[in-house]
Formats: sequence, C-alpha cells, structure tokens
Amino acid sequence: MSNSMQNPLNLAARLLMVALFLPAGIGKLTGFAGTVGYISSVGLPLPTMAAAMALIVEIVGSLALLAGFGTRIAALVLAAFTLVASFFFHAYWAVPADQAFVTQLLFFKNIAVVGGLLAIAANGAGAWSLDSRRA
Repeated sequence: MSNSMQNPLNLAARLLMVALFLPAGIGKLTGFAGTVGYISSVGLPLPTMAAAMALIVEIVGSLALLAGFGTRIAALVLAAFTLVASFFFHAYWAVPADQAFVTQLLFFKNIAVVGGLLAIAANGAGAWSLDSRRA
C-alpha cells in the first residue's frame, strides 16, 4: 500500500473507534441510573463507581483518539476496558440458547474492536494528530 494512504487510514481508524465509544460514553452519562442498574445486574461490585469509570474511559478515550493525543495509551486503555467488559456483558456461554447467537456476535465484535485498538496502539495516530505535532 502506498505511504500516501497511511495518514488518511490512521485518521479513519481513529474516527471509526470514536464513532463506537463516544456515543456509548455519552449514553452512560445521560442514562447514568440505567447504566448503574445494568452493571448491578451482572453482579459487579461498586456499580456506581464502575459506571463513572466506564463513561470516563469511553468519553476521554474517544476525545484522545479524535485529537490523536496520547493515542497509544488511549487505545490500550480502551482495548483493556473493552476486553474486560466483553467477558462480563457478552458472556454468551452463560446465557440461554435462544440468546447465545446475538450475545456471541457482540462478544466477538468486541474482540475485533480490541484488535483494531491494539493496531492503533502499535502504529500510533499518524501525522494527522496532536501526537505528531508534539514529536
């Protein structure tokens, strides 16, 4: 692939991740009580703190990816968050058979997102970023 495509593709990868995480974080902020209830429903401890941490990770991580600022760290934090959340909220092996298909699909979608975030962490934000301007 041509090096001329590297920066637009890096930007596109960051923007597509933002499209997933920023609305989710804003949704947790605007529907905080529901988020706390959902976290409680899977038996996680300290659901209010977990909801606050989740929305901070999603919103701050998204904004970091959007600007390309602290991109590698933001991508790693979002990857770890997504991986852990997948096991608690998309545990397809623990749901009734009629719910397993969709839950399994969501689990493996998240695993693929983790892969994309790891690629962003490995490659950095590219030249069209604040990270590049700081370097």
